[in-house]
Amino acid sequence: MRKLLLATALAFAATGALAQDGTTAPDGPGPNLVLEIGGSVSGKVVIDLLPDVAPGHVERITQLANEHAYDDVVFHRVIEGFMAQTGDVQFGKRGGDLSMAGMGGSKYGDLPAEFSNRSFARGMVGMARSASPDSANSQFFIMFEPAPHLDGQYTIVGHVVEGMDLVDKLKKGAPELNGLVEDPDYIVKATIE
Repeated sequence: MRKLLLATALAFAATGALAQDGTTAPDGPGPNLVLEIGGSVSGKVVIDLLPDVAPGHVERITQLANEHAYDDVVFHRVIEGFMAQTGDVQFGKRGGDLSMAGMGGSKYGDLPAEFSNRSFARGMVGMARSASPDSANSQFFIMFEPAPHLDGQYTIVGHVVEGMDLVDKLKKGAPELNGLVEDPDYIVKATIE
């Protein structure tokens, strides 16, 4: 019985899936990306990054967070029942012209894809990209619900271990505008722990 329980716990941890209540998941070895959220909601979201799954992408996120590049970046695209997207450090800064939000990246080059056998379950964090698989840069998204059609198509970089209830409350965008948010919530500060 103990072996079965241990195997179940290890399998759960390996998937990065959320607990049945949908609010938390086991925290791995990290590092953790901590997002202080502001706007219509406020609080903290903790993402366990997965350097063993996507080392290049985790290194980029860590670098940008340490440079404070994610501070004041909005959740520009939030689609009910799908995902919340942020991380455009070029065009997505709060207080500026957000008409290009979602089209930019960072001052660094795009990254080659690091696809894995992990699944896009609720709370998983993936890297946004254009049509090219090797075009992820700084933007990332957090899943509200499972999206198996994204598996093997986008790089998974982490999973939410705290604050998924806050992610659920982010201001949603209009469906007819593909989730673009008017007066969006934002990352007050992003740090690595």
